[in-house]
Amino acid sequence: MDCEGCERKVKNSVSSMKGVRSVTVNRNQQKLTVTGYVDANKVLKKVKSTGKRAEFWPYVPYNLVYYPYSSQAYDKRAPSGYVRNVETAYPTPNRTDEKYTSLFSDDNPNACTIM
Repeated sequence: MDCEGCERKVKNSVSSMKGVRSVTVNRNQQKLTVTGYVDANKVLKKVKSTGKRAEFWPYVPYNLVYYPYSSQAYDKRAPSGYVRNVETAYPTPNRTDEKYTSLFSDDNPNACTIM
């Protein structure tokens, strides 16, 4: 999206879809955010029908990934605070260091408490 006309064209085409609540466009990041109850693939197809190149946003906030600075997740081109959304960056279940960190976690309801 290079200009306001392109932005308006994409925004109007997506906002007319059934189930879309709001559409926001960030022209600096070339990002379109759609909220509501709508199929993501239908939104992607609708944006592509306007003649613009479209793909799903590959980044997620770094705190949603177990190992955000692993070689699979870390990307220098990602915006600040975001890493690549990869499924291979999950911890292995038999790692002892992961067991120790979850032992004293606030997210674990069965965790130990030390005062």
